[in-house]
Amino acid sequence: MTRPQGGAARELGLKRGEFELAVRLGRVRTVAAEDGGRRRVPREEIERLREAEGFPDTLREQVRVVGTAEGAALMGIATTRFTRLARAGMLTPVTFYLNRYRSLVWLYLAQELREFAEAEINAPLLTGRAPDKVRARLDAGQDLRPRTWRARHAGCLLGLSRDPWERAAAITTLLDPTQIAELVESPYERSYLHRLRPEESWYGTPDSPTARAVERILIAEDPAEISWLRANLLLCLAEARRLRPAPRPEPEAPAPETAPDAGPDREPEPESEPAAGTAEPARGLWGRLLGRRA
Repeated sequence: MTRPQGGAARELGLKRGEFELAVRLGRVRTVAAEDGGRRRVPREEIERLREAEGFPDTLREQVRVVGTAEGAALMGIATTRFTRLARAGMLTPVTFYLNRYRSLVWLYLAQELREFAEAEINAPLLTGRAPDKVRARLDAGQDLRPRTWRARHAGCLLGLSRDPWERAAAITTLLDPTQIAELVESPYERSYLHRLRPEESWYGTPDSPTARAVERILIAEDPAEISWLRANLLLCLAEARRLRPAPRPEPEAPAPETAPDAGPDREPEPESEPAAGTAEPARGLWGRLLGRRA
């Protein structure tokens, strides 16, 4: 027995955004719907989460997100240092949104920031002079937040995939269409991968400002990242092809031939007798046999 995602979110005490984030992070397990629609939540998964210690506060804390100011306060550092750490790839965003000024706002898991600040190995990053590698990235004008988010997002999508075809489809969401066309020559395979692409309704309706912003961030731009994605797509495709070929459309049956219309005034031609020494047409032969029986 399964529940639709909306009903499961209410039973778990999560808002829509919290629930969708919990699914992407693997905190809530979903299964494919029998009718091929949106994935559903098994009843036993809901019961497992509800019976966990500290429910629902523990579950909410696992998906609580904070922005730069709140995240810096949580870690006990200045917002400028927090931003520098994030831009250098030391802190990984979990999601983002566009504010009313159409500016991109990155959000982070509060639980991860707290764990980062408590780890003794990270103490030099929180006080004093930044390490050389961090300063080098920042001096070069790098902003690794989109790339680190894509890496996390790819991990979430691959974790939700059930077979090599779905894993390959997940990787295609991060590549430009021209890259996909170059790597996947078969139009049947490209069509199949497109159908298997994971549901991305979490970032709004198509062609909305948020959806366009997500599409820009989703597509990899760094050459090293693109190379990694291309290699993994080829590996997944090789495994997928060994598993099963991409489906092809069924060939259309030829239309039955119809006899020409004789017209209302045209008399049917009399059936001719077979010539001597030739085989009698089947229709005439059956007619004669039936006539003899009569």
